[in-house]
Amino acid sequence: MNKAIAVMALSIIFTGAIGLSQAAGNARAGKTKTTSCAGCHGDDGNSIAPIFPKLAGQHASYLAKQLYDFKNHSRGNQSMEAIAAPLSDQDIEDIGAFYATQKISFQNKDGDRYLDADKEVQVTEELSNAGKTLYLSGNAETGVPACNACHGPTGAGNAPAGFPALKGQFGAYAAKTLSDYKSGARTSDPESMMQTIAKRMTENEINAVSAHIANLR
Repeated sequence: MNKAIAVMALSIIFTGAIGLSQAAGNARAGKTKTTSCAGCHGDDGNSIAPIFPKLAGQHASYLAKQLYDFKNHSRGNQSMEAIAAPLSDQDIEDIGAFYATQKISFQNKDGDRYLDADKEVQVTEELSNAGKTLYLSGNAETGVPACNACHGPTGAGNAPAGFPALKGQFGAYAAKTLSDYKSGARTSDPESMMQTIAKRMTENEINAVSAHIANLR
C-alpha cells in the first residue's frame, strides 16, 4: 500500500472504531423505517437497477455514515438529502442495522455489460482479469494501492475501519462511485482517501476493477 494511503487508513481505523462504539441500531425497528428506501433499493436492500447500490449485508456503521453525510449535505444527492433530512439519529442507526442483517443477492444483473458515464462497457474476460490484478496488486507505477488492502480479498470490507463491503455490488454502481471520486463529485470519504486513489486511475482501470468487484463473493 502507498505510504500516504497507509497513514490515512490507520487514522480512519482509529476514528472508525470510536464511532462504532456509539452505534446502537435496532434492526427490527429499522425495517419499519425503510418504506421510502424500498423503491430504489428493494425491500431487503437488494436493488434491481444497477444505478442504485445494494445495501443488503453492508456494514451498519458505513450505512449510517452515508445517511448522516446526506443529512448534513457533505455527500450531495438531492433525493437522498430529502430522505435523510427528517431522520433522527436513532432512525439512521436502526436503518443501518436492518440492512446489515439482510443477505446480499449475488445475482448480478449487469450481465456482460454496464453503463459507465453514459457509455456501454462490454465486460470481457480480459477486462475482468485486468481488474482482478489491479484489485489484488494495485499499480505501483501510478501509486494506486491494491483494493484488497482495505476491502479484503473477497470484498468483505472492514467495519471497524469504515471500509465498506464491495462483494456482489453492481459493476455499474462501482464504476460510477469511482468516477465520482475521480471527478470530485463525491467528496465525503474520510481523509479524501478514495478521491486520492481514484484520481490516479485511468477510465479503463475503473471499468476493469468494477467488473471484478461485481464478481466478488
